[in-house]
Amino acid sequence: MVKKVKILSTGSYLPPKVLTNFDLEKIVDTSDEWITTRTGIKERRIAEENVATSDLAVEAAKSCLEKINFSTEDIDTIIVATITPDMFFPSTACVVHKKLGSKNEPIAFDISAACSGFVYGLAIAESLLKLGKSKNLLLIAADTLSKFTNWKDRNTCVLFSDGAGAMLLTSVEDEKEEDAIVSTYMGANGNYDELLYVPAGGSKMPASIETVEKNLHTIFMSGKEVFKVAVTKMVEAAFKACELANISPQQIDLLIPHQANLRIINAVGERLGLEKEKIFVNVDKYGNMSASTVIVGLDEAISLGKVKKGSIVELVAFGGGFTWASAILKL
Repeated sequence: MVKKVKILSTGSYLPPKVLTNFDLEKIVDTSDEWITTRTGIKERRIAEENVATSDLAVEAAKSCLEKINFSTEDIDTIIVATITPDMFFPSTACVVHKKLGSKNEPIAFDISAACSGFVYGLAIAESLLKLGKSKNLLLIAADTLSKFTNWKDRNTCVLFSDGAGAMLLTSVEDEKEEDAIVSTYMGANGNYDELLYVPAGGSKMPASIETVEKNLHTIFMSGKEVFKVAVTKMVEAAFKACELANISPQQIDLLIPHQANLRIINAVGERLGLEKEKIFVNVDKYGNMSASTVIVGLDEAISLGKVKKGSIVELVAFGGGFTWASAILKL
């Protein structure tokens, strides 16, 4: 029997430090009006200097597990979607395993798909669970983009922030059980790689005094070009996941799009023909947390009562690479 996938719990964690638009006015040539008009962002969360991505990931995992009193000893797979790992290796997933204090020896690895990472992770998780390679899987998205932000670049420093979200999934052998993951869709096009990237730090351009002095370890983005492709591909991905699930966008109870920019979110919603009440937005409070935005959004939507048992939810994301992905979930 092919196993079914069930979502047991979700959780999230946001650093307590808040950086408002008015705070940014003091460090870069910008204004609350300029930022709000172009992005919809009013404030964002920033991790303290001594806090690593794994620390956010662990707190999100604890939030997820404690809701149902689930033991870390029963987790056999940990996947972390991140583009700001603690280090090149070991993986952040391995570091999370250590920090959770679990004595078991799970599968543990990271995936790098930028802001699409959590939805890519859902597709991987579905495969592992349905094939019986995993029983209880902890999927985490976590990033500390603030540590890779050029705080002198007003076009990017207003956008990015830090946060983490987690989801615990399990496989079941019950014919009456419905799959929580109804459909997933993923895509990528590497020809756009230099429109949104961090140039230095890898094997192509290892760290040096010159790369540090030129801020080449920070995020570079061509905003207008990213905007155009983001809207097109997120709409395409959203339609594709609906098609695979044999539903129309109008049958979705809630769309949770990647929270990069309010104008992108609105454009995607309009092209899908969705009422604003069906589109979840928290970009004003948290900014762009990369792969974390959709799972933090889902966890928040559940806690606010916007998602109930039986709700059909679509997650759709777009990120550097370029990558894009979507998933239809039945909660």
